[in-house]
Amino acid sequence: MSVTTTVLLVILAIVVIIVVWGVVAYNHLVTLRNRVQNGFSQIDVQLKRRTDLVPNLVETVKGYATHESQVFQNVTEARANAVKAAGSTSATAADRAQAESTLSNALMALQATAEAYPDLKANQNFLQLQEQLSDLEQKIAYARQFYNDVVQKLNTSIETFPSNIIAGMFHFNQAQYFQVPEAEKQVPQVKF
Repeated sequence: MSVTTTVLLVILAIVVIIVVWGVVAYNHLVTLRNRVQNGFSQIDVQLKRRTDLVPNLVETVKGYATHESQVFQNVTEARANAVKAAGSTSATAADRAQAESTLSNALMALQATAEAYPDLKANQNFLQLQEQLSDLEQKIAYARQFYNDVVQKLNTSIETFPSNIIAGMFHFNQAQYFQVPEAEKQVPQVKF
């Protein structure tokens, strides 16, 4: 074999390695981007289930606690805002997190109201709704954790060398974490 042939084979091998690496890096970024979208969709599914459950919970409590209208109004408004944020194409993950956090706080107030009514706490329908809500909250927490884990992997891949070269060439953008707003991180004050 001549030196020219050997040099051409080495150059060809290097080009093939770079192309294969580029394809693998690109496919990895696409996979992570799709997992982020799937993770956000899974959060949506669980949040939708929760917003569908809220009217039943409110109606059940209303039958026992008719003079707690402010609590019901807060839950209804928080649910409407969560549904609006879910349906908005311009809503960011932070917007969704804020709306869902407000709904969570309103639901906690509703459950605290229910504690004052022993007959309600013994109501089978209310107990089932509470159990479903608790189950949904666990699923939402898991879905948020999964989403944030995948966002972290995607963002790391976009930022680290050498995959950042492919990410820049094909305009991959970092994803937003699903975070609790700062105001919601404060420890609530309980007064008796």
